[in-house]
Amino acid sequence: MRIKISADSTCDLSPELIETYNIGITPLYIEKGGQNCRDGMDITPQEIFDYVRSGKGVCRTAAVNVDDYTAFFKKCRENYDAVIHFNISSDFSSCYQNACTAAAEFENVYVVDSRNLSTGIALLVLDAAERAEKGEDPKEIAALMRETAKKVEASFVIDTLFYLQKGGRCSTLAALGANLLKLKPCIEVKDGKMGVGKKYRGKIDNCIAQYVRERLQGRDDLRRNRIFITHSGCAPEIVENVKAIIKECGGFDEVLETYAGCTVSSHCGPNTLGVLFVKK
Repeated sequence: MRIKISADSTCDLSPELIETYNIGITPLYIEKGGQNCRDGMDITPQEIFDYVRSGKGVCRTAAVNVDDYTAFFKKCRENYDAVIHFNISSDFSSCYQNACTAAAEFENVYVVDSRNLSTGIALLVLDAAERAEKGEDPKEIAALMRETAKKVEASFVIDTLFYLQKGGRCSTLAALGANLLKLKPCIEVKDGKMGVGKKYRGKIDNCIAQYVRERLQGRDDLRRNRIFITHSGCAPEIVENVKAIIKECGGFDEVLETYAGCTVSSHCGPNTLGVLFVKK
């Protein structure tokens, strides 16, 4: 049986990983200056940062619509026996609802609510792709991924609250206070929802190093097969230090570095970095 694995653009997989695992991507929309752009196709994170710095406004995200999903699933089913599609958490977007509406028109199209974002989704996507390659049943893969979604640990440290504040997800007062105190909050995904965890203080490189150690040090409850380092343009030396800390904390069989796509970048801004993995 030929199974197509696909995901929303919010999975933040690199072009190389998309090609290697033959992953289909459905792009969300980014609204910039009255123009709707497809995430990763018509606009890049750097263009979002440049637009915001210009003072013209902020960019906003919009879900993949039912028609887009319908056309995508139809094309996939012409060439594949089944499709397993992964959505950004249904608490963040209407993508999951729209995908389910579209999938109802087809047989053997399974939609999975990742309960996550960014490479928290990608961890499920790659797991599913490997299982599909082994010939496992698509319905069973989808069911297992829904259970695995509960074990994904996703978090990011952000350098500035400016983007969250401008997007209406953080008050001006909170953003001002954090900036004055040089706080770098950790954004965590729990039960499909995004919240603020620990607040770090100081330079972003020191905060990220502390965050990674606290996430990984002394833990024996992690699957050590794969970890993602996902960031929005952090300096190479920061990323290399994160890789060294991961090794210091026990290491993983595969350490994958990816760049945050337009959806995450439009909300979190530059110099955001997270480590994302699955618990046992």
